[in-house]
Amino acid sequence: MANLRFAAEVLERADIRLLTEPANTRDVPGYFLTGTDQAARLIQAVDHPNLALQYDVYHMQIMEGDLAPTLERHLGRIGHIQIADTPGRHEPGTGEIDYPFLLDHLDRIGYRGCIGCEYHPATTTEAGLDWARRWLKPGHRGA
Repeated sequence: MANLRFAAEVLERADIRLLTEPANTRDVPGYFLTGTDQAARLIQAVDHPNLALQYDVYHMQIMEGDLAPTLERHLGRIGHIQIADTPGRHEPGTGEIDYPFLLDHLDRIGYRGCIGCEYHPATTTEAGLDWARRWLKPGHRGA
């Protein structure tokens, strides 16, 4: 924890936010952080305002499920969200996660941070971006 606190302090002076990210044990066997609550306890123990949670929807669907209430419960700790669908870590809409519901839920609960896409397109990169048109249309806050 001392190393995280030190890194948070140094990065804060450079105006860089330090994020910690839980990952799933199927893709990353032996990874230390594997759940949202575990990461929240770590962030609380480090007790530095420059340390936040990077919530990877793909990883947490595999490890925990229950995405919407978990995101709502930890909203104040989340510094960044990454998305991909499961199985396969492909673009939203190719698997089991209801992304229209989840992205609308993030708007409803007041998430105003960035959402990064970290996935392997199921076909081409261009085709793999079609899902985003709904959220990138003129007038939508994400546009």
